[in-house]
Amino acid sequence: MAPNISCPAFLVAAPASGQGKTTVVAALARLHTRLGRKVRVFKCGPDFLDPQIHAIASGAPCQNVDLWMCSAADIAWRLAEAARDADLILVEGVMGLYDGSPSAAELARQLGLPILAVIDGASMANSFGAIAYGLKNYQPGTPLKAAFANRVGSAYHAELLEKSLPADIAWYGHLPRDAEAAMPERHLGLLPAAEIDGLMQRIDRMADLLATTAAAQLPPPVEFADVPPPAIPPLLRGKTIAVAQDAAFCFLYSANVDCLQRLGATLTYFSPLVDAALPACDAVWLPGGYPELHGPRLMANQSLWAELAAHFDAGKPLLAECGGMMALFASMRDVDGNEFPLAGLLPGQVVMQKRLAGLGMQEAALPEGVLRGHAFHYSRTETPREPCCITTRADGRPGEAVYRRKRLTASYMHLYFPSNPDVVAALFR
Repeated sequence: MAPNISCPAFLVAAPASGQGKTTVVAALARLHTRLGRKVRVFKCGPDFLDPQIHAIASGAPCQNVDLWMCSAADIAWRLAEAARDADLILVEGVMGLYDGSPSAAELARQLGLPILAVIDGASMANSFGAIAYGLKNYQPGTPLKAAFANRVGSAYHAELLEKSLPADIAWYGHLPRDAEAAMPERHLGLLPAAEIDGLMQRIDRMADLLATTAAAQLPPPVEFADVPPPAIPPLLRGKTIAVAQDAAFCFLYSANVDCLQRLGATLTYFSPLVDAALPACDAVWLPGGYPELHGPRLMANQSLWAELAAHFDAGKPLLAECGGMMALFASMRDVDGNEFPLAGLLPGQVVMQKRLAGLGMQEAALPEGVLRGHAFHYSRTETPREPCCITTRADGRPGEAVYRRKRLTASYMHLYFPSNPDVVAALFR
């Protein structure tokens, strides 16, 4: 049996969403990076937006971990790879500590990760300790070791919060209320990192405030199993995949990019917002994002859509996920009723709405095999085209339609490529 690898680590969780986990994790990552340490950050669940911020704060890609979508084996080798190289591993939880199935608490217990609880301390004193106590003791064996207070009003307020903690939960410091450091949001969560004005200044501002607290010290080391990466055959060797990447198409798991490279593919990037032509390629990947915010520019780039149609007509592979699929319909209608003609590779239109239309983990049983992933969207499709299959949610309920035309595969589902690299290779070959 291979020896374990030791690396300080925390899983950063909270009682609920909106407590400030992302801000605290980004500040911690930035602080320790400035101290000369290598920090590797992971995000629980299928989130695309928080990892963009953590990648900037830590200077390294942030990967996702989820026991259902990614699998325990996938998580184990990624953490081992990080632990071999890092001085600190931070894993940001999702929603509240016990929310979801599997929850962040379950992940922490299974991986032996100590938990740092981030709690919004505004408008409370001793209740801070009660919440921390409840998080630790709600389920037996939850390894909650420390608590951090966010949005604290004063030094005296911080002192009250610290004194409220039970003896077996350490105080890890606090951040004050600071509207200027808050991360702006829109309907799918935080803004993409590239759209947040002064993002690094915001993160540095928070890191400065942590520099004199217990957060500047490394947590105790954690033992990680020394698991090697999986062997992936180079099934895409010699193939070039053109990947859309800009403000309209920005939802890419770093693990998906890594998976394609391990399969042997060469990746080239283009912007449907500005590029009039496709780069030379064997296949195209249109990931998700915010096409609904860029309707006029996408509509105006008809030369690109003509090239994409020629790519499709030639029988070359094209994978489109969520926002990428939206761009392939004949038209897109925004929440104000404005309609924008787009690629026209799928009949009908996609319609934006103000209420959530789809959310949850998904599994797609494609003709090539099974892939896992998730969906999160506010639009709906109006199309006469029949789907080739319907995805299945993690709880067994029907999920999203998957459309096929020639070598085009399109769905609201965001695929997690490492869940089945062989199927991914078949989609792009």
